[in-house]
Amino acid sequence: MAKILLAGESWISTTTEYKGYDSFTSTKLEIGCTKLLADLRQLGHEVTHLQAHDVPEHFPWTKAELNQYDVVILSDIGSNSLTLANQVFAEGRPTVNRMELLKQWVLDGGSLMMAGGYLSFGGFEGKAHYHNTPIEDILPVKISASDDRFEAPQGLAPQEVQDNPISEGLGTFPSLLGYQQVTVKPEGTMLMTINDDPLLVTGKAGQGRTLAYMTDIAPHWASQDFMAWQYYGEFFSRCSTWLAQD
Repeated sequence: MAKILLAGESWISTTTEYKGYDSFTSTKLEIGCTKLLADLRQLGHEVTHLQAHDVPEHFPWTKAELNQYDVVILSDIGSNSLTLANQVFAEGRPTVNRMELLKQWVLDGGSLMMAGGYLSFGGFEGKAHYHNTPIEDILPVKISASDDRFEAPQGLAPQEVQDNPISEGLGTFPSLLGYQQVTVKPEGTMLMTINDDPLLVTGKAGQGRTLAYMTDIAPHWASQDFMAWQYYGEFFSRCSTWLAQD
């Protein structure tokens, strides 16, 4: 089974409540991958979750740190979090470009998955900004420089386009409520589509493997039916196992 680093999939929410003349503000941490973490661990994977607010300072700085893992998953975490550490943004000092570090690690045999979300691929208003970066270089898809979201509140059914070890035997996939539009690179292999667009694409980069999954691992694009699907954890377990070349 794989040793996985999942970076992202959390956010901090601030709410101000007004009660007549008075108001008060509350802040809380939200975790979007609770079910995924539990299911992957139950299926035998060793998963470390690096929450989004910790990514700028604590995402691995060296290949030795990355080598502790078989698979890195970036989920709903923008490229700025990998490039604008405190010593760059606040202090104006050069430091490691961790997107380039991650690229070299994959080329040397590591594995990378990106899952969709408002801060994945192009992202909401293009804010994820993975276009024309070292991460785009190694993923099996070309990423838009602008907002790449396709909202589908009515629900759309994913389709398997060829036999593969990730989705085979899992039956009908529940509907999804949106995804991100990308273009498959010539060297990429499209395994699943949604609305005739790529949904699950695999590829190889140097000695490593990469996978692009164009929608959320949790709501809102992952519908309640998808979250309750009996093969929810198995699907992502297979993604991780394929990436780890296990």
